[in-house]
Amino acid sequence: MNSYLFFTHTLVLLSFLLFALYLGKEALMLFVSTCTLFANFFVTKEILLFGFEVTASDVYTIGAMLAFNSIQEYFGKSVAQKALWISFFVLLFGAASSFLHLDYEPSPHDRIHPSYAAILSPAPRLALASLATFFITQYLDIHLFSFFKQKLALPFFMRAGISCACVMVADTTLFSFLGLYGLVHSLFDIVIISLAIKLFITAITSPFLAFSQLILHKKAAT
Repeated sequence: MNSYLFFTHTLVLLSFLLFALYLGKEALMLFVSTCTLFANFFVTKEILLFGFEVTASDVYTIGAMLAFNSIQEYFGKSVAQKALWISFFVLLFGAASSFLHLDYEPSPHDRIHPSYAAILSPAPRLALASLATFFITQYLDIHLFSFFKQKLALPFFMRAGISCACVMVADTTLFSFLGLYGLVHSLFDIVIISLAIKLFITAITSPFLAFSQLILHKKAAT
């Protein structure tokens, strides 16, 4: 069941990415920030995928990276760097909001606070781990993509896929140890299988970015 849902989830996220591209750079920057936030809040849910225990948020990490590359391809490096700072702001606000929300003393009749505590308690640590990982990996992604764009005469979707794949090792290893150590059952499974899944998602989603030029041409014609 999870494997079918995994492919459905990937297609849904890719569809929203392409629609955000059609709406413009502001929608893409919002998409990046949302994916980054979701990747943090959903990362503590462990699922069985292809027989291994992994987190349920890898799709959002890939979505954010592909969106960053789309921003840089069509709107320039400076806009991609601006999207990086916006995502930083959203993550920081999410961590602060989580801390303040949990600090309220619940009513004697409240039944939801334990659920919020279970979900949001790791959020500040995850946000700090994500911020460190996010800036390192996205900085690397921006410069790698720029390098490949200048040096390789390849289509956009291939350059995006190659740069994302190169960044995955650093992203998965850093975030897993900084954010998930002690929170998940098998960190080894998380690192190895999460990396394999991210590379697989990148391989199957990057070719769909070939439609991005058609989308922009259609938008320009309307």
